[in-house]
Parts: sequence; C-alpha cells; structure tokens
Amino acid sequence: MTLVSFVVPVYRVQGYLRECLDSILGQPVEDIEVVVVDDCSPDSCGEIIAEYAARDDRVRAVTLGRNVGLGEARNTGLDQATGEYVWFLDSDDWLVDGCLPAVAERLRRVGPEVLLVDHVRAYWDHRVRGGDLARTVPDSGDGVCTVRDRPELLEVLHTAWNKVVRRRFLRDAGLRFGPGWYEDVSFSYPVLLAAGRISVLDEVCVNYRQRRCGAITRTRDDRHFEVFPHWHRVFDLMDRWGPEHDDLRPLVFERMLWHYLIVLGNGRRLSPELRRDFFAQVVADYRRWLPPGGYRVPGGIDGVKHRLVAGDHWWAYALLRAVHHARGDARRLVRRARRSTPPSGVNRLPGPAYLARLPGPLSRVAGLAREGLLRGYYRVQLRRRLDPTLAVYAAYWYRGHACNPAAIYQRASELAPRVRGVWVVRRDRVAGLPPGLPYVVAGSRPYFRVLARAKWLVNNVNFPDYVVKRPGSVHVQTHHGTPVKVMGLDQQDYPRGAAGLDFPGLLRRIDRWDYSVSANTFSSQMWERAYPAEYRTLEVGYPRNDRLVNAGPAEVGAVRRALGIDPGERVVLYAPTHREHRPGYSPPFDPAALLDVLGPAGRVLVRGHYLDPAAPTVPGVVDGRDRVLEVTGHGCVEDLYLAADVLVTDYSSAMFDYATLDRPIVVYAPDWAEYRRERGVYLDVLAEAPGVAVRDFAGLLAAFRTGVVDGPPAALARSRFRERFCALDDGRAAERVVRRVLLGEPD
Repeated sequence: MTLVSFVVPVYRVQGYLRECLDSILGQPVEDIEVVVVDDCSPDSCGEIIAEYAARDDRVRAVTLGRNVGLGEARNTGLDQATGEYVWFLDSDDWLVDGCLPAVAERLRRVGPEVLLVDHVRAYWDHRVRGGDLARTVPDSGDGVCTVRDRPELLEVLHTAWNKVVRRRFLRDAGLRFGPGWYEDVSFSYPVLLAAGRISVLDEVCVNYRQRRCGAITRTRDDRHFEVFPHWHRVFDLMDRWGPEHDDLRPLVFERMLWHYLIVLGNGRRLSPELRRDFFAQVVADYRRWLPPGGYRVPGGIDGVKHRLVAGDHWWAYALLRAVHHARGDARRLVRRARRSTPPSGVNRLPGPAYLARLPGPLSRVAGLAREGLLRGYYRVQLRRRLDPTLAVYAAYWYRGHACNPAAIYQRASELAPRVRGVWVVRRDRVAGLPPGLPYVVAGSRPYFRVLARAKWLVNNVNFPDYVVKRPGSVHVQTHHGTPVKVMGLDQQDYPRGAAGLDFPGLLRRIDRWDYSVSANTFSSQMWERAYPAEYRTLEVGYPRNDRLVNAGPAEVGAVRRALGIDPGERVVLYAPTHREHRPGYSPPFDPAALLDVLGPAGRVLVRGHYLDPAAPTVPGVVDGRDRVLEVTGHGCVEDLYLAADVLVTDYSSAMFDYATLDRPIVVYAPDWAEYRRERGVYLDVLAEAPGVAVRDFAGLLAAFRTGVVDGPPAALARSRFRERFCALDDGRAAERVVRRVLLGEPD
C-alpha cells in the first residue's frame, strides 16, 4: 500500500509548481503518490501537470471543470488519494531535500493519526526564518499525545501542510475542508482536537514560501471576513461532539481571538474602512462563543486588546493601534537616521581639498550641477499632465533602435498612428539610427521631458532608478530573450554570476511594470518567479521574431547580398553568449578549422555578445578570400539570422529566435558544467537542444563533417523544441501587444 499520498492543489503557480513537484518526486522514498489537482488554473499549470504525469507514474493529474477554491480542490484530491497517510502540500511551497525518510520512519514506527512536522519561512529575498515547532512542542519520539496532554499543540501554525494525517482517521471523523479563504482553520483545529494519537517530529520538512505578491496574507480584500465562518465551523463541530470537549473550549476560544486580532491588526489584509466592521464581528463572536467558565486572558498588550473586544471599545482599540504603529514608524526613522549619519570627522559633502584631487574638478562640479538641474527639470515635468499620445521606446540601455521595442514601434506606427513614438538613445549611437526615426538623447532636457510625460514607456531592460512610475502611465517590459540562464531574484543562488546586482533596487524597478511580454509559457513561468510583482503577463510571442517569420526568399536574398554572401554559400553564424562569472573568457573557436570542414562554399559569421568588451578574434583572410566576417557591430541581428543557414551558439536566447526559421542549430557548450554551476540555468541545453549538442570544438567539427547537423534526429529535436518554445511566433506578436496595450483592445 502507498504510504503517503501528497495532495497538491494548483492555481496560478506556474512559476513555482515545478519546484514543488520536483521536491516531492526527488525524495528518496518510493511508496508515495502525488495527486495534483488543477483547479482550473488560467496559466500554464495544466501543461506542467500533464508533463509530470506523463513521465512519472507516481503523479496523478486531476483536472476540475471550474475553479472551486483551495478547500474544495483539497477535498477532491483527498477523495482520489489511496495512501495510508495524506499530506496536503501547497503548490507554491516545497519540501526540504531528504526530509521524507524521517517522516516515513516515524509513520511506520509509531503509527500516529497525526504527525506534526516543522517548517521554515522562505522569503523572496532568500531570507529564511526558522519555524516554531521545537519551541512550542518538543519532539515526541516514540510517544504519542493528545491536545489534553499537550494544550500547546493548538499554538502550532494552523496550516494543513505541516500535518501528515492518517486517511482513515479523516474518513471516520468526517473531517474535510470548508470553502473560502482561511480553509485551514476549520480543518487543522478539528484534526488536532479529534486525534487520539499525535506525534511531533522535530524535523524541518516544508519550505513555506513567503511570496512577495499574490499570497492571500498580503492581499487587501473583504474576503478576509471569511475567517469568521471557518471558526464558526470549529465551534459548531465541537457542539456536535458533545460535552466531552467542553474542557477544551477555553483553549480554542483563546486561539480564535488571537487569530482574529492578527487579521485585524495586519494592514496588508484589511483596508481602513473595513476594520470597524471586522471589529464588530469579533465582538459578536466573543459574546457568542465565550466559555461559561471564562478563559485565560493573556498578559501585556494582548490582554488589553482582549479587554477592549470584551467591552466593545472600538475607538480605544483604534487609538491603541495607531499609537503602536506610530512608535514603530519612529523606531524605523531613528534606525534610518543612524545608518545615514556619517562617521565623526567625515564631511557629508566633498570639500575643496577633495575636489582639488579630482581630475578636472571644475568640469566635474559643472557636470554634477548640470545633472542636478536636469533632475529638477524632470521633477517639474512630472507635475504636468501625461501626454496621452506619447510613447517612449528604448532598448539595451539606450544602445539604439532594436529588439522587441523596435518591432512594437513599427507595428504601432501602422495600427496606432495617433500614438507618437520617440526613442531614447545614447549620444554615441545616434549615427546608427534609421533615417527619420524620432529620438531624444539620453540625459538631455528633451529626454527628461518625454520620460516624465509619456503615457507609455516600452523597454527591453529597466529604465533608470530615478524614473518615476506615474499614475496612469503604462510601463511595458518586453525582455530580450527566452531565458536559459537564471534571471532576477533567482540569481541570488549564484553569487559569481550576480556580482554587483542590487536586488532591492531590482524589486523597485519591476514594481513599475504594468505588462511583461512573454515569448512562451516557459518564459512566463520563469519571469513569474524571477520577477515577482503585480504586472500582467502578455504571453503573445516575441515581437522581434515577426520579421523572421514573415520574411520571404526575396528578403533573405537581399540581406545576403548586402552582406556580400553569394547564393551558393553555406553560412554558419557563431553567436556565443556573455559570461558574467568569467570576464574576458572566449570559448575555443577556430573559424578557419570550421571552414576546412565546410569546404570552399562555406562562410562563417562571428558575432560577439554586446556586453563583451572585445569582439572574438577572427582571421582576416582564409584561402585567399574573406570567408570569415566579424559581425559583432552589425546593427540588426535579425539580418544575420536571415542570412545564416546554421546557427552555432551556447546558452544564448538566440537559439529560440533562430528556431522560428526552422533551420539547423548546434549547441556548442565547452564550459557547460562550470556555466551551470556558477551562472545557473533554467534549461538543460544539452538534453533539450534544438538539434545537435556538443561539448568541445572537436565535436563541433565532427558534427559538420559527418552531416549529423542536418540529420533526422537533429530535425526531430528541432521540431520538439519549436513546438515547446516557438508556438506563438506566428508573425503577429507585435500586433497583439499594440492592440492590447496601446489600443486597449481586450485579449
């Protein structure tokens, strides 16, 4: 018989679901099953569940026809479970590596009805806060207990996921989850009250994810009033059980008041206009469920709150809360002032002696003064109304007209001519702009004016930190590639590749986003976890790939002629990515050796990454003619894709874009082990390559020499890759963005 059935209800957790399922299936215990309940999730969770169910027969997929909520989804999973025990794990949490053997051993040896396990709170900024189980209730070892034996059991966090429960016990006691928010309350407390054999395992088993956004506990909503009916269910159940549980009522009553006051005092849950009504309901429940013999009123400030509830003193409670928060604000201000105070003897502003040591001090001072004036000008412009016809575009830190923003700009000029598009570029990039393109120079007065007043701001990276997100403005983050390497907050696990990154600043920047453009469901999943904020995902394909999809033979021929490529030549484009963790590294690549394999009709284009300080070294002439072109400085990478017959890359998003052309791709990954370890990846490019994958330059030459680059296995791998990552690239991605964002049309 299966020992443990994990029940995992799923709704809008596409960025976290894989980690949850991997944490279960990777445990060194085999006699488990995972019942995954898709509660009509509107994102790609259903696809992820189907993928896991197809490759692991321990996973059972259950799909609901409508969204029923967490409690009912858990009930459905419970009905499908076959294990001796059931463990309800939330789909955005994950198990600690290697925790399950200890759980299984305790279940088999002691045979409890309920096993309590510990947890840690895992925050989005990678802080971890320990659980409270050991401090509340010590490990019970071989023994078992009840709530009467250990009343402090009721003080353990009232969630379902820290309890492994015998399935037959739940069935015999008729315990199930209720509907609505706070469904754990009317399940966890009755489970503890009814259980005759409770075991406590002092083992951290669950990483309780503290989501930056999207969690109920961080959501202001009147649905927090749903906590009341769940506590009513607890007392109604105790009434049905009869007087044998009356001695436990004071404990449960005290816990109910504690919970109500937690919800009431949390400013992230109840808006100010709802607090008085919530307080009134707390008073009503106090009077309804107060035990005849009273209860133990806590000491200190908590006891004061209890007495204010007992006397229905709303205004006194509100004043007490305001004073408490004011004291907290004052303490934070004092701490901030102490951190910002310079050490004794250090001037807060640079003095004349310091300026004299600077190269060109007068120029430096003048530059700072000019920057200060321009920032002041920007703040003045922020007070003026938004221009409802102005859209600002930028790409690659103001390097020019490129990527997804360029494709959106072009389509907007056709579909939304009333919207005036202006590009931001660096002064040294102005000469490379297309003729007639409207632009402002970064750092100039017009630049600050359009930044302050634009209705739409479109970028494939983040705008500078000083840019203010104005009410009514719309920020569109297009990104600039499907991610192979880890991004955003996920980079905290890879310090060498994240050197110098300001993660708090990153969070402030992503909070400005209104839309995040995604090329595929894989990207949507990764962006959601890497960039946790309240933006809306536009999973529409990549606008920059529209040109690749729509280009015909005539355009391809014109591009090749412009590059000096003859019709009969076979062109290989080599485009390695940047290694943040290894500055100055260049993968071993000998274009002359590759040309020897390609033969006289071969041509090699070499394109370095724009973040690398030096372009790859290439020979000037091979076999008496210019058969190797260094194209790092070529302004339009889409031209190079169209010109190339084969792409050779490593961990670059170029493979996803080039795959839309359905031409051969070779993954050349000579430093794969190091890159994976030091930089971190979301995708195993060797196992899921869009064609041939090789680990060294000799293997690369052999792939071309033997023809496997063009063989049926490579074509099949490319087809699967395209199906997974390129399904939305149909030539209309930019149009979808324009219609949704600039024209306000529905999805």
